[in-house]
Amino acid sequence: MCLSIPAKIEKIEGETAVCSVGGSTYQASLMMLQTEELAPGDYVLIHTGFAIQKLDKEEAEASLKAFDEFKKLNEEMDREERETNQRLI
Repeated sequence: MCLSIPAKIEKIEGETAVCSVGGSTYQASLMMLQTEELAPGDYVLIHTGFAIQKLDKEEAEASLKAFDEFKKLNEEMDREERETNQRLI
């Protein structure tokens, strides 16, 4: 399964963006986008090291919220598995 993540551009250096998501920083190539349409503070979708799509802020924040909810659900399932010593999925 392939997964792309929404990330916020912190700075742009040539055709590379330094992006942040979830407290981590990543470098993403901007070769697949029009760099003149991007600026720090914008959100992009990153896949395999490439920014593949510019996202509007609301769409990016909704995706990040969903990822956070999945993380919390996964942590809760891990806790339940440890307590019951049974695999849930």
